[in-house]
Amino acid sequence: MLDANLTSQLKAYLEKVTRPIEIVASVDDGASSQEMLELLNELSSLSDKIALVVHRDDDQRKPSFSLSSPGQPIDLRFAGIPMGHEFTSLVLALLQVGGHPSKLSQEVIEQIKDLHGEYRFETYFSLSCQNCPDVVQALNLMSVLNPNIHHVAIDGALFQEEVEARKVLSVPMVFLNGENFAQGRMGVEEIVAKLDSGSAAREAAKMNDKAPFEVLVVGGGPAGAAAAIYAARKGIRTGVAAERFGGQVLDTMAIENFISVQATEGPKLGAALEAHVKDYDVDLMNLQRAEKLIAGKDLIEIQFANGGSLKAKTVVLSTGARWRNMNVPGEQEYRNKGVTFCPHCDGPLFKGKRVAVIGGGNSGVEAAIDLAGIVKHVTLLEFDSKLRADDVLQRKLHSLPNVDVITSAQTTEVLGDGQQVGALTYKDRVSGESRKVELEGVFVQIGLLPNTEWLKDSGVTLSPRGEIEIDIRGQTSLPGVFAAGDVTTVPYKQIVIAMGEGSKAALSAFDHLIRTSAPQEEAKAA
Repeated sequence: MLDANLTSQLKAYLEKVTRPIEIVASVDDGASSQEMLELLNELSSLSDKIALVVHRDDDQRKPSFSLSSPGQPIDLRFAGIPMGHEFTSLVLALLQVGGHPSKLSQEVIEQIKDLHGEYRFETYFSLSCQNCPDVVQALNLMSVLNPNIHHVAIDGALFQEEVEARKVLSVPMVFLNGENFAQGRMGVEEIVAKLDSGSAAREAAKMNDKAPFEVLVVGGGPAGAAAAIYAARKGIRTGVAAERFGGQVLDTMAIENFISVQATEGPKLGAALEAHVKDYDVDLMNLQRAEKLIAGKDLIEIQFANGGSLKAKTVVLSTGARWRNMNVPGEQEYRNKGVTFCPHCDGPLFKGKRVAVIGGGNSGVEAAIDLAGIVKHVTLLEFDSKLRADDVLQRKLHSLPNVDVITSAQTTEVLGDGQQVGALTYKDRVSGESRKVELEGVFVQIGLLPNTEWLKDSGVTLSPRGEIEIDIRGQTSLPGVFAAGDVTTVPYKQIVIAMGEGSKAALSAFDHLIRTSAPQEEAKAA
């Protein structure tokens, strides 16, 4: 299963293992079990520290395998064949079970070890999901560090009966002790924060004790990362407070227009952004959602959802954007119950089913093309009288036999049985008639909405679309407050443009600091 290059790399990684690893496989006579055994046999042949045991008569999911080390109370299991995006999760699990230390901060490691109680996690993933590995890797590591934490990662495509029974229609989906715990991308710190009820108060106290920054960046996407790096390179006190470092980039599957990098994936770019920021003297505060901006005479204060606040002489706002909702009845009720936003992540869960894609731009048409290879049928609905996607994408879409395209269609309601989606209705904007489409999934691809609700009473001027209005220097309507990226009125929401805008905003903030401090220096000299 593994090519020569991958085998060579993996063998080198496994040389870092310091204690024995035991793989216990649970199999039956099915083809998937044989495929999994082929992978595990290859892995065990790469290191004399790996032992493989095979069980056929146990009560575990089949195919599945556990990873442990003799004498170590580790309960970690993969149900399925962790290839695709999850192969990295498997490699990391082998290293960590084998005693190789993680890069997690000692503070978070101790926080994990101090968790009491019994935590039995189950994570449903798909091999095409770029968000799932973060969750799987986080819970695997936590199960290595704390014997009270148990984790099994389950490939939803191989365990369809479980997926159907537990109404799993979006991945990653995490259950804790049999109950729904979380949905969507999460890292170690986010999971620990949900389990450790006192963590928010402790973080708020730390924030309140910090001295004012010279530049505080609010938001950690490409614009925020670039702003932080440019500010830190000026040698000034720089902080970054982000709700989710990496932002929308983390939800992007393929990136092929980031100049000088022919192709990459969002999570890889997000990790590279974070690593680059950490190369500098930047105070990085993740998982912090801004709620209010207060502009004072000398300092600007940002208040956060955890009760903490930070002050700074200048601020760069780069809070980005999120997927736009349809805002129709049933949409929120059936969120993650058939209504979803990520065809790459959730598409495999709808294998053999009927779905709709809402939106006829590039994102919507690309989603329909991807889904057509997985699902039974795709109906694409576009509000306008024609699709807006590139011609090459439209030609590909119209060549697919299991896709219907409906234009001049205004989605009016998502219907279901209370547990999952069963249909949607739309209005024909030409005839005015209301029509119904029977289906099991709705993929919403209608653009982005700027994250600016928290700024509406701050004095920062917003456009009619809710974007932050800026001038050519990135300056907002408030002195000392700058903005950059998808949250602003700058056209063309692109990663490379956001990075340039973030850099420009940081340089403008530095220039503002120089000019506003100069008169004070002259006064002292006099």
